[in-house]
Amino acid sequence: MKALYKCTFFLLLLCLPLVSQGQKKKSKAQLEKEKKENLSRIKEANRILQQTKKQKEVSIGQLNAIKEKITVQKGVINNISREINFIESDVQETEGIVGALQNDLEKLKAEYATMVYAASKTANSYNKLMFLFASDSFNQLVRRLRYLQQYSEARKKQVEQINKVQAALTGQLALLESKKKQKENLLAKQVQESKNLHNLKQQQDSVITTLSKQEADLKQEVAARQQAVKKLDKLIADIVREEIARAARAARAAGKASSASAGKVTLTPEAALISSSFAGNKGRLGWPVERGFVSQKFGRHNHPVLKGVVVENRGIDIQTSQGAAARAIFEGKVLTVASVPGMNNIVMVQHGEYFTVYAKLKSVSVSTGQTVKLNDTIGTIYTDSDGTTELQFQIWKNQQNLNPETWISHK
Repeated sequence: MKALYKCTFFLLLLCLPLVSQGQKKKSKAQLEKEKKENLSRIKEANRILQQTKKQKEVSIGQLNAIKEKITVQKGVINNISREINFIESDVQETEGIVGALQNDLEKLKAEYATMVYAASKTANSYNKLMFLFASDSFNQLVRRLRYLQQYSEARKKQVEQINKVQAALTGQLALLESKKKQKENLLAKQVQESKNLHNLKQQQDSVITTLSKQEADLKQEVAARQQAVKKLDKLIADIVREEIARAARAARAAGKASSASAGKVTLTPEAALISSSFAGNKGRLGWPVERGFVSQKFGRHNHPVLKGVVVENRGIDIQTSQGAAARAIFEGKVLTVASVPGMNNIVMVQHGEYFTVYAKLKSVSVSTGQTVKLNDTIGTIYTDSDGTTELQFQIWKNQQNLNPETWISHK
């Protein structure tokens, strides 16, 4: 009977993996989400890469698309590694259950064999009657009768328990085999994805080598961009200063003394609310494009091809598909629509004391003074002669330049 209770207790323990599975469920769901995101990013990078190839054999735009694919490919491999770790944990857990079930089954069978041997001694009705009528009293006869009934029931339950454990063992062995097969498939996939990563790196090296032979053209492009950046910086600085002065004049005209420090926009209650909401959504703001990737990050960094050349970015460049639209990342008011050589059309939107800038636009869909909401179309992004469609996006707080990647949501 002891083995029977131990087995029943162990069957209850079979439910414990469900608890750990529940704990893993969230992590596995996150892995599945990341897998879908990676597939989407690879698909988008492939589309952008093919569009740039149509215009030119090699270009910085192509190099950026290949780098994006390499980044995503590393994510794919990391995702597979984590999935393998989860399955390895499941395999170890299942092997533990199988071992315990096998041990329990052996004990049950041994106990059942003992019960069958004991029952064989009183197998016929005569022996049972002799056992009952040999009782010293009626009470003892009742107890012996009850014992025979309980013993018979115990044997039946023992058989049922053996069948249950055998079924559970069969199920766990099948599950174990399935998990091991999944692991084998993932390991094979990991090897293939590693080969894909190696091929992408070779492709990247080939493009860099080819572009290096175009050093003179690339230096001209860098110089032209630097000039365009300076003109855009001056335009933004002038507009912000004008807005600060205008807001201060409006506050004085309304008889409201401004307590704001110099160099900051004096906010109306409505503007202050928008500004506070914008700040409160840091890290969760929308993207200025529906699809795409950051092709050039914020700040100073080395040129991807030219050695010793450092470029500075006041915002981020987002490479996307030809014909893509730029979208407002938050509600606000269009402060200006202008044109800057090298940056094409630009739109600047005010969100209280914050400003967002959308440059390299082919066409503009808004006008100065217009109120825009989240995801409203700002304009169509320009595609250059290399086939690269790239948005220059900036965020400012008064006269302070901010890193947009810390403000927009992770993609």
